[in-house]
Amino acid sequence: MTTKKSTKDELTLDNILAHFTTDESARTYLESLLWPNGPVCPRCHSNDPLDVYKMTGNTIRAGLHNCRACKRAFTVTVGTIFEDSHIPLRKWLVAWYLLNSSKKGVSSLQLQRMLSLGSYRSALFMTHRIRHALKDTAHPTMLSGTVEMDETYVGGKVPPNGKPVRGRPGPGSHKTPVVSLVERDGTKRSMVMERVTSANLSAALVANVEPGTNVMTDAYPAYKRVMGDFTHRSVNHSKGEYARREGEMVAHTNTVESSFSLLKRGVYGTFHSVSKKHLHLYLAEFDHRWNTRKDTDGQRTVTGIKKAKGKRLTYRAIKG
Repeated sequence: MTTKKSTKDELTLDNILAHFTTDESARTYLESLLWPNGPVCPRCHSNDPLDVYKMTGNTIRAGLHNCRACKRAFTVTVGTIFEDSHIPLRKWLVAWYLLNSSKKGVSSLQLQRMLSLGSYRSALFMTHRIRHALKDTAHPTMLSGTVEMDETYVGGKVPPNGKPVRGRPGPGSHKTPVVSLVERDGTKRSMVMERVTSANLSAALVANVEPGTNVMTDAYPAYKRVMGDFTHRSVNHSKGEYARREGEMVAHTNTVESSFSLLKRGVYGTFHSVSKKHLHLYLAEFDHRWNTRKDTDGQRTVTGIKKAKGKRLTYRAIKG
């Protein structure tokens, strides 16, 4: 039996550990991902070789470049989540791979142990910065075709008087509503909502779904009131209906519910507790893995690292 020979371009955990043994090699790899056409100044965005050049010398910090246009020095980490981090870049690469390849996520405490990080706070800040990078700030296209829409509730316990009313977690509950839109055979977009109301659902549809799209939901009345510009089909779970064929179209919400099951298993089994304040970051992480589910772990990691460009998250912002 022969073993397939791999290269560092495939980015497996074994390759990360074998090829990126120093910060310099990790930095060179990061430059190849974030600067595919050569170094770019993060301040004036110049990539003219006459303006931007690498500084050399025994006293020059590793990876330092200079821009003649704005007269500022920079490295590949400036303007990204890596900026001002004291954690070695080679450990960052391992953290990126583990977070992107773990189907239900990886806890910060686990990363602290595996990477010998100085404190749990450092590990948590590290994972939050990765999640911040994975969050899409803008979407180039609208969801179309057939889109499934549903909500779930994440977090603490239900009120002491019993099950919360749907759409309202209720007094005494720490559960947070999460609404997701999933394009069949396509991408997913999730958002935290204070309350699941017709106005909030309508805003989510208008911002993310192309008018005229087939939208599948369950029988919750709030969905029916916001489908003016969309073709709406619903299934009634309370009557035992989970799928209904209408010609070539099958009405169901099984896809979005499947994505919720991964999120819930991650929250309860891996993280155990997720604060409402940072829930949007965890949603970005799970959405990224869902949207790149057909890629290899290495491809998913590379796609994620490329999103780090132009994004930065400070500890002050996390602490709030």
